[in-house]
Amino acid sequence: MTSAPAAADTILAHFRGTKEDLASYDLIVTGDLGALGSRILKDLTWEKGLDISDNHVDCGEIIYNVIEDEFQGGSGAGCSAVVLNSYLYSKMMSGSLKKILFVATGALLSTVSSGQGESIPCIAHAVVLER
Repeated sequence: MTSAPAAADTILAHFRGTKEDLASYDLIVTGDLGALGSRILKDLTWEKGLDISDNHVDCGEIIYNVIEDEFQGGSGAGCSAVVLNSYLYSKMMSGSLKKILFVATGALLSTVSSGQGESIPCIAHAVVLER
């Protein structure tokens, strides 16, 4: 299970809706897709004509070692909050980052639907942070 399709949809909708240039963002940040989810996200956006590979970073990959076979990851909400309020905040305050597209990801978990073998819907919200 990965939130990569939800993140891709949100990122693509943002750039389609705002007509902003990808180069105007220092970073596009997701959390927590992990190594595999990040690769899927980059593939999905690339297939739609948006190559985010140069400025995408994932909160889970910042916190955990990027070793795909360890199935690293944690809470998308937890990873996003920790990285935003520490690492990214300090980078913005120092001026090394000026503009970020921050895309928090998560799963809408339900014990009933999971127990019935249903898919787990995922969601992504985006906010632009600018100094």
